[in-house]
Amino acid sequence: MTYRLAPIDTGAFAAERDGGDLTVIGSVVRRSDARGHVTGRTEFFEDVAPPRLAHLKMHRSARHHARIRDVDATEALAVPGVLRVLTHADVPNNLYTVLKLIGVQPDDEPVLAVDKVRYLGEPICAVVAETEAAALEGAARVKVAYDDLPPVFDVEEALREGAPLVNEYQGQNHFVYEGHHCRRIRFGDVREAFARADHVFEWRYQSAPIEQAPVETTGCVVVPQADGRLRIHSDTQACFFTLDNTALILGTPFNKLRIVGGTVGGGFGGKVDVVVEPIACVAAMAVDRPVKFVYDRAEEMQVSSPRAAERIYIKDAVMGDGRITGRQVTLYVDAGAYARHTPYGTTKAAAHLPGPYSIPNVWADCHCVFTNRTPSSAMRGFGVTIADFALESQMDRIARALGMDPLQLRLLNAYRDGDLKAHRKVAKGTALVEVIQKAAELAGHELPETYRRMSSTSREGL
Repeated sequence: MTYRLAPIDTGAFAAERDGGDLTVIGSVVRRSDARGHVTGRTEFFEDVAPPRLAHLKMHRSARHHARIRDVDATEALAVPGVLRVLTHADVPNNLYTVLKLIGVQPDDEPVLAVDKVRYLGEPICAVVAETEAAALEGAARVKVAYDDLPPVFDVEEALREGAPLVNEYQGQNHFVYEGHHCRRIRFGDVREAFARADHVFEWRYQSAPIEQAPVETTGCVVVPQADGRLRIHSDTQACFFTLDNTALILGTPFNKLRIVGGTVGGGFGGKVDVVVEPIACVAAMAVDRPVKFVYDRAEEMQVSSPRAAERIYIKDAVMGDGRITGRQVTLYVDAGAYARHTPYGTTKAAAHLPGPYSIPNVWADCHCVFTNRTPSSAMRGFGVTIADFALESQMDRIARALGMDPLQLRLLNAYRDGDLKAHRKVAKGTALVEVIQKAAELAGHELPETYRRMSSTSREGL
């Protein structure tokens, strides 16, 4: 069987570049990397195999929550081919800095555990060896003595008085937003809305952590250069973000690092955490040779950042005709043991409330909670996706309770251009009304004339 690639049509891009009509939307535009993928010419980081390549594997915590009493690497160092066993003392700045560059602190996650582990699989020692097999055997032979601590896995239990303290860097089991225990929204008078409502509906929604499960697991190859720089071949989704954060951890100028990336064998948000490159760089400098650090499939499933589990309580004040006059939301986002990107994701969730609806009274408490679970992070619209699931489920349940068409309920409450959203931004380019109308048309779902005449640019007919 023969496969042929048609020439790539660059006309649409040329027209946009030259100031002509925008023709990309609605036209067939081939991916710029398609030819490389189907011919096998695309280079991934694992295609890089420099001479004298060493391998790094982690000894990881066997406990969810424990103090480290002792680490013994004697047997690991005796394994033939093992070059070094690295601990936290070998890392110049032993704290991940994932959100420092956008002013979100404190840094709260050790690169290698110091005196405590806070989730199952947390890295304690990095074993560097001549071969992958030797690195795996060395990692298995590290002996760690623990003093077990009680773990906490539920977001609401973690916030109760007397709960085990998960994250001492944060000082409490929740992230602090500008002096508040959660990210808050206060818009209008929700209490008054509930007092005047014809109906009050309240339901709870829950999601579990979701693993991105890319075909290519997280990893990198670091190659020391003759001029003292480090060349990092990575499958990161954010090359410059990775470069900057790695430099901060290494305590080195940014221009001493070079990231080679941009080709990702699946990421979906999960490869924005800078978790493999810093320690691989430390290892490469320690043994003065190239080092490869890549997760196996079990590590990818266990210790790479999933989408956070969320628990959402939504309480709505609703009038008899379906108008929602008040919405109260309590959201708990499970960050796991460390912050990573979850404080940002929780802020995104708060900004998205109360969804694409014009509700005059909104109250929300959005908690970013620390538990003894794997740290969570980005995945495909994180902070918004699960909120949308909950908000739209809420709309369907309200419609059923009122005996109302769910599309009509949404059209009645949909935000319009010029509406002030609950986080005090003016809505622009909303188009929700037209999207619902078109979806109804395509699905053969009949709408009354009043609803077909509605528009996102005016409130006529409401």
